[in-house]
Amino acid sequence: MKKIFLLLIVALSIYNISIAQPPEGPANKGDVYGEKFVVKKPMTVQALSKKLKVKNDINGQVKGKVLAVCENKGCWLTMELSDKTTMRVKFKDYGFFVPMELTGKEVILNGNSKIKIVSVSEQKHFAEDAKKSQSEIDAIQKPLKQINFEATGVIVNS
Repeated sequence: MKKIFLLLIVALSIYNISIAQPPEGPANKGDVYGEKFVVKKPMTVQALSKKLKVKNDINGQVKGKVLAVCENKGCWLTMELSDKTTMRVKFKDYGFFVPMELTGKEVILNGNSKIKIVSVSEQKHFAEDAKKSQSEIDAIQKPLKQINFEATGVIVNS
């Protein structure tokens, strides 16, 4: 019985490791991650930033260039805004990941955006995921106001 239980634990561990990896591949134009969706006049990340100054909850599609992808699992990405700040994109219900090769590519996101105050501990967690140096992590000392986008789907646009 102990051997069966141990075997089950090992099998579940291997399964969890295998599903917690980002997809591999070149992230070609047209590739879809998450739910498929029909592209309908996506706004730029800059236009989204302006709209969020008026309304703090916007559903829709956004396009822009990927600045960085979580190096651990591909479980988030960032996009640069015109004021050199970043928008963080997470994936609905942690339901899918994106490949690291998405960095530098233009994507179209489908989902919901809000302005959020990001705690110091959460910023440090993201910095660790991004493999920042310890001095960069230690420099994070105050909460950050940031645009967050919860994507249900991502399409590679270039």
